[in-house]
Amino acid sequence: MNQKVLSLKSVKKQYKAGHPIFEGVSMEFQPGDSVGLVGPNGSGKTTFLKLLSVNTFPTEGMITYGGVDIHQHPHEYLAHVGLVHDEESLPRHLSATELLEWVLRARKRWDRSSEALISGILDNLNLGDARFDQIGTYSTGMRKKTQIASAMIAEPSVYILDEPFRGLDEQSREMALELFSDVIRKGAIFLMASHAKDEVTTLFDRVLEFPL
Repeated sequence: MNQKVLSLKSVKKQYKAGHPIFEGVSMEFQPGDSVGLVGPNGSGKTTFLKLLSVNTFPTEGMITYGGVDIHQHPHEYLAHVGLVHDEESLPRHLSATELLEWVLRARKRWDRSSEALISGILDNLNLGDARFDQIGTYSTGMRKKTQIASAMIAEPSVYILDEPFRGLDEQSREMALELFSDVIRKGAIFLMASHAKDEVTTLFDRVLEFPL
């Protein structure tokens, strides 16, 4: 994995006149950091993650990865990022296996071991024969499993996860926890917003309380 630092420098985000969602935020995330984002709905957790996943721009300040402005060079940055968005925006016409193949090919990671890799991660997340059906037919939990698998399949250096356990059964949640723990041990930067703080406290080195 890349040993690059993700850094926020005097970041402010404001959507309309009045109080900003947050301002003057400066912090760094080092390889191997695992950070939990906690706070009530509307406190800024999702906005913070959207900034880090280049889904919105800072009103002021800069976010860099390896010293490079992620909003000026999004494709370069996102090639190293695995995302789970709360919106569950997935291509409805693809199956889970097709989506994971697309991710690997897009990141130039497809090789003779890829089919087994895809099968293994979907087995770990308990996504059965539905992996060959169109995602548009999936339940909420099945879509969440597919999101997690697509975020992890290319072994990114940065994980940005918004409520990844929503809709998962207990067994699948435990398997996802094991997978997340493994990538943290391998040195990924891991950022996760979750209402299940008490259940996943062991994942986090530190917690960001929102509002910041």
